[in-house]
Parts: sequence; structure tokens; C-alpha cells
Amino acid sequence: PDSKLPSSVRSTLLELFGQIEREFENLYIENLELRREIETLNERLAAEGQAIDGAELSKGQLKTKASHSTSQLSQKLKTTYKASTSKLVSSFKTTTSRAVCQLVKEYIGHRDGIWDVSVARTQPVVLGTASADHTALLWSIETGRCLVKYAGHVGSVNSIKFHPSEQSALTASGDQTAHIWRYAVQLPTPQPVADTSIGGEDEVECSDKDEADVDGDVSSDCPTIRAPLTSLKSHQGVVIAADWLVGGKQAVTASWDRTANLYDVETAELLHSLTGHDQELTHCCTHPTQRLVVTSSRDTTFRLWDFRDPSIHSVNVFQGHTDTVTSAVFTVGDNVVSGSDDRTVKVWDLKNMRSPIATIRTDSAINRINVCVGQKIIALPHDNRQVRLFDMSGVRLARLPHSSRQGHRRMVCCSAWSEDHPVCNLFTCGFDRQAIGWSINIPALLQEK
Repeated sequence: PDSKLPSSVRSTLLELFGQIEREFENLYIENLELRREIETLNERLAAEGQAIDGAELSKGQLKTKASHSTSQLSQKLKTTYKASTSKLVSSFKTTTSRAVCQLVKEYIGHRDGIWDVSVARTQPVVLGTASADHTALLWSIETGRCLVKYAGHVGSVNSIKFHPSEQSALTASGDQTAHIWRYAVQLPTPQPVADTSIGGEDEVECSDKDEADVDGDVSSDCPTIRAPLTSLKSHQGVVIAADWLVGGKQAVTASWDRTANLYDVETAELLHSLTGHDQELTHCCTHPTQRLVVTSSRDTTFRLWDFRDPSIHSVNVFQGHTDTVTSAVFTVGDNVVSGSDDRTVKVWDLKNMRSPIATIRTDSAINRINVCVGQKIIALPHDNRQVRLFDMSGVRLARLPHSSRQGHRRMVCCSAWSEDHPVCNLFTCGFDRQAIGWSINIPALLQEK
């Protein structure tokens, strides 16, 4: 077809496109060569009872035996990978029999993107999702059926957290409030037909659109709660996140008005306004056993607030990122894990905040992270639709399956672990309006630790 571009501009563009094409060809060839080299070296190492995969190579964390020949091979591998581009190395798909991640169930019924996902801490164990469609839904984990709809907010529901010991939930919203609401659910009896794992997976994948329509109707039919037990109102902007303090008698909220607020749950009284961040807050999280709160912000910092001494609350500022801190969460003990739009995740020791004890570098911005307390595994949901799993020292354990028929089709916003739940280990949610339950099995990797 005739081009409306001047011939000089057109020829320049064609030349540039040609250069780009040649560059991609070179990268493709180099990628193939590196794959072959990995296979060759793996065969040689396997003969010595050792194997190395791409995830470990990309970090240069090579397990070496005390033999001279193995150390030479390790050195050669390190040199090879330092010389190649990090993007190429991290693009290797490390399919290993040691890490099995399987889609178990899809939870479809929201009419807009899902910002947050959470697992109840009391019986019956249900799944909660918070959506831009102004609702929060509670689901049966086993059947994928919607059990309760909360429709008390007039703005996007940005986060959901379950009370530590009661059947109540805390939701944060774009309507500048956080709501506490009670629910009573009866779990449906699980069907005798095994609809988990492979069979159910195929059904879900093949009937994606039909199922979305059906479940949409189901969610509108399930019992609806329209008013909160308590409404927490003090913010002058979007409430982006909220969490219960240990014991569940107080709650903390984080807002785009640059403050976090601490409330008495029973009276809805504002106890403290936590000021100091220079830009909008993005997240807040509480310690599971101590009166500690961590807040994240677009100002590239996260702050640790200490309420253990009732007479004084101290604050510490962590400055370890170069872009928005999208979330910071507590782990067991004295560690905090922070994720950022700067494409890094950092693990911190609260006793020594000057520098992180581990840094994970990735290829995409990181959204709300979650740590499996029992196994100490960090789940990283990305803007690029990937979900990766790392251990606390920064070694990649696995990547959740992702294809046109499986996994999220748009940005993954959040993840939540269910400790010791028989059906799913990890839940993810995204802007494709669905939550997904995954079975995660990484026994061999964890036994090595």
C-alpha cells in the first residue's frame, strides 16, 4: 500500500526496523546457544551428582562440591552468565520436577478487576476478594461457589482482611472509609466427584467465558450484606488498605491522604493518625504477634510503627527502593519483605535496617506480596501477569504456570497463602476479574534448606 510518510522518513524507519530484526535474531541465536550450553554442562555436572538450573544460574548461586573439577565448572558457568545478558538468562523456563505448581480452581463472579485476596483465619476457612466493582465476595475454596456478597461500599473495594478470631471482615475503599462487617456462612458439601487438579482444570479452561457469565449471575444471587457493623471514617482520600492489629481489637488503615490511622474497633474512635509519608500510601500490614505496623508509600519508603509501649509509639523509616513501595509485609520473627515498582523485592532484618539481607531483582513491577509463614516462601505478583515464588534468601523456587489457557490474562494484583489447607496453597487475583487457587508443591527444594 502507498505510504503517507515521506520517502526519506520511510527508508530510515525500514532501516531501523531491519536493525531491530537483526538484533532479535542475534539474541535468539545466543539464547539457543546458551540453552545448549546449559544442557551440556548439566549433563557433565549430573555425572558428578549435581544439577544447575537457570534460576540459580541467573543469580550465580551455584552449589559446588569440594572437588577441583566442579569448582572449575562453576567458575566457567559464572563467567558465561556474567558475559550474557541477564534478561536472556532470566527468560529460561526452569521446569523442574522438584517444583510442581498446579491450577486447582478459578473463582469467577466479579464484574471488574480484583485488587486483593485473603484467606479466613477461622473456621470455616473461606476465600475473600475485594474488587473495583464496589463489592467484596466470600467464596467456598473447594467448590468455587460465591457464599456472601458485601455491597456496603460506594467505591472500589481495595483490600479485605479477616478478623483473627471472629467471623468478620475489614474492607478498605475508594469511598474514603473502611468497613467492618460480620458474616455467617455455611460451606456447601464438597462434591464426591474430584473436580480439583487436572479434570477440573480442563473444564475451567475450556469454558472460560460461559463460566464467567454463569458465575456472575450466581454472585448476584448469593446472600448480600448491605450495611457495615462499623464504619471507620477519618480519611480525606482513598483508603487503599486496612488490617487488624494482633488480637483484633484495633485496626489500621492506609490512605492516599498520606496518613495511616489507628482505630478502636468497638467504638470506631481514631486513636492515632500516623503522619510522615511524603506521598500517597499504598499498603499497610500488621505483625502477627506483636503491636507493630508497617506502611508503604509512593515516596519510595516504608515505615515501621511500634505500638508495643502504650505511652509512646516510635517510627523507623526504611529507604531501600528507588520507586513506589507497593507493599511491605511481616514474616515470622524480625523480618520484613518489601516490594516495589523498581522491580526489586528486599528482605530486611528489623534489628539492622541499614541494608537488606537479600535483594531479588525481577523484570517487572511487583504488586502486593505475601509470605507463606510456615515455609517462608515469598509470592511475587507482577504487572506482566507472572507470579514467581522465592525463598527468604532470594533464590527463585518456581514460577506459576502461565499460558493463553491457564493463569492470569492481565496484571496480577495480589496473592495470599493458605497455611496447611488441603486443597490450595496459594491464591492469586488480578485485573482479569478472577481469583485462582493453586496447589504448590516444592518439597525437594525446601528440604534442602
